[in-house]
Amino acid sequence: MRLQHILIPAALVSLVAASASSEETDRYRLEKSANGYVRMDTQTGAMSICEERSGQLVCKVAADERAAFQDEIDRLQTSMKAMDERVTKLENSLSARLESKLPSEEDFNKTMSYMERFLKGFMGIVKEMDKDNGGGAQLNSQKT
Repeated sequence: MRLQHILIPAALVSLVAASASSEETDRYRLEKSANGYVRMDTQTGAMSICEERSGQLVCKVAADERAAFQDEIDRLQTSMKAMDERVTKLENSLSARLESKLPSEEDFNKTMSYMERFLKGFMGIVKEMDKDNGGGAQLNSQKT
């Protein structure tokens, strides 16, 4: 019973792998030319020029495709440079805005002084009210 669980998935995997490898070998076509071979990718239409060197087939992208690739590379590099400049400008602008809105140390200390005076005054009022009412213990006994 366990052997079936192993053999059936293994057979399926080998069929899929064989199918994928046959698709890969059918993907490219080689045609003999005067200087060597022309390899065409049947899925994308890309063409390469191939030569035999030291018993190996060496392929290079065709000149017109190389120019198209170089144009795309140049376009992408220009775009990246523009984006980098924009990001730098935005970062600098954001940090400048944040720095300009933060209070100075002197402003912060002034604010803390105001808060301290306010709280001391408030606590003084609370203590006076507590004294006028005769203390906290008497206040609780009067309510019950």
